[in-house]
Amino acid sequence: MKKLDSITFVLLFAAVIFSFMAFTSINKVRFIPKVTALEIKPAELVNIATMIDTPKLNIATKTHEDFLNAIGHQESGNRYHIVNRYGYMGKYQFGKATLKTLRIKVSKQEFLKDSLLQEEAMSKLLLHNKKRLQKLIDKYEGKVVHGIFVTESGLLAAAHLGGQGSVKKWFRSGKIRKDGNGMKITSYMQMFEGYQLNIKL
Repeated sequence: MKKLDSITFVLLFAAVIFSFMAFTSINKVRFIPKVTALEIKPAELVNIATMIDTPKLNIATKTHEDFLNAIGHQESGNRYHIVNRYGYMGKYQFGKATLKTLRIKVSKQEFLKDSLLQEEAMSKLLLHNKKRLQKLIDKYEGKVVHGIFVTESGLLAAAHLGGQGSVKKWFRSGKIRKDGNGMKITSYMQMFEGYQLNIKL
């Protein structure tokens, strides 16, 4: 009896051990895929969401005021009182002939002291040049001419530097006018392209 009891005990113990191992193995098979799924799938979803929802970069609009500040900085460092060696005056470097065309009759001293008058003169000049270049603006804006990308602000900047006549001549023949300092009108076309101007005819 004792021998049978020992055998029975061993068999029962072995059965318990086997059952425990089988139970553990079954749980592992069920458990591992669930953990793996939880760790991988959210990461994949986050990456996909990032690719879909990432917004495009917003390019800041260059305004009319930005254009005036940029022109003023290039011409005079935005100084209203300055006169260059050729006699051009103020923030935007106006010559006497241009002021006469715009029907602004003041002395040199009066013009240099009056910042509001200088801003008014610039507004009048932009309007004056736009009227005379409107057909070219309508026809060529957004296109490449003689290797230069054409925009309204670029053309008006070039007209400020060399006169609207020199801009028209450039369209006809490709001839590039320079100012007294050797600055090309095409350089101004490129430097001041793409500003959103507010000039109403």
